Amino acid sequence: MLENKTIAFLGAGSMAESMISGVITAEKMPADQVYVTNKSNAGRLDEIHAKYGVQAVPQSELPFEKIDLFILAMKPKGAEEALHSIKDKLKPNQVILSVLAGITTEFMEEHLNVGQQVVRVMPNTSSMIQESATAVVAGKNTSMANVELVKELLECMGEVYIINEDQMDVFTGLAGSGPAYFYYLMENMERVGVEKGMDEETVRKVVAQTIFGAAKMVLEKEEAPTSLREKVTSPNGTTASGLEALRKFNGGEAISQAVEHAAKRSKEISKELEGALVTS
Repeated sequence: MLENKTIAFLGAGSMAESMISGVITAEKMPADQVYVTNKSNAGRLDEIHAKYGVQAVPQSELPFEKIDLFILAMKPKGAEEALHSIKDKLKPNQVILSVLAGITTEFMEEHLNVGQQVVRVMPNTSSMIQESATAVVAGKNTSMANVELVKELLECMGEVYIINEDQMDVFTGLAGSGPAYFYYLMENMERVGVEKGMDEETVRKVVAQTIFGAAKMVLEKEEAPTSLREKVTSPNGTTASGLEALRKFNGGEAISQAVEHAAKRSKEISKELEGALVTS
C-alpha cells in the first residue's frame, strides 16, 4: 500500500529520523516519495537527505497536492503554528498523523478543517532500532483504510497497537516511559554484579541479554508472565529467594506505582499543553 503513497514529515527531529530510517530500511516506499522539512534548520535537512536520500526541502517547496500523509513530528509547542500553516492547503482525503506527545485527536480536529482525517500515534524510544511498541489512535473522521495505511507505516519501527484515546495515558505509563523502568532495573542489577567482582562490560551484556530473553519468551511462548515466573521458580531455590526479597521491599508495588504516576502525569501534561496552545 505504501509504495503508491507520498508522505511528508513536518519536523526533522530524532523521532522523524527513526520513522524515515524504518521506512527506507524496510524498502516500503521509494526515497523520492518521502519528504522532510523543518522550520529553519537547513543543515539538518541536508544531513537527513545525505543519509537516507529522501526529499529534504523548505516547507514552502512541499508539493502539498501530492502528499497523502502529513506527519507532525516537531515539539508539541510548535503544534498550533504547524496546524495553522497547513490548514488552508489540506484536502479531505489527506491524513494528518501526529507524533506530538499530549495532543489529542479532538484538539487537532478542532484546529483543522471540518472532517479532516487525523491519527495520533506514540512510538517509544526503541523505534530507533525498529523495536518500538507504538500506539495508534484514530480520529472520528479517519477511514479504516487510512488507519491501516498508518499501521503499515509504523510497523517499519516495530509492533503497532490500535487503542482508544482514553487508553493513551496508561499506554504512556507502560510503553512510553517503560524503557526507563527497565534501564533502572538494569542499572541496579549491573551495580551488584560489578560489586561482586564481574567486569562492567560483561555484566551489562549479561543483564541486557537476560531481560531481552525473558521478554522474547513472553512474546514467543504466548504465556502470561505469571505462568513463566512460576515455571522458573523452584521451591527454596535461588529464584524463590530473590523474589522473596522483591516482595519484602515492595518491588511489585513500586513498579505499579511507576506506571500509575507516569499515566497520571501524561494526563496532566496533555491538559497543560492544550491549555497553553489555546491561550497563546
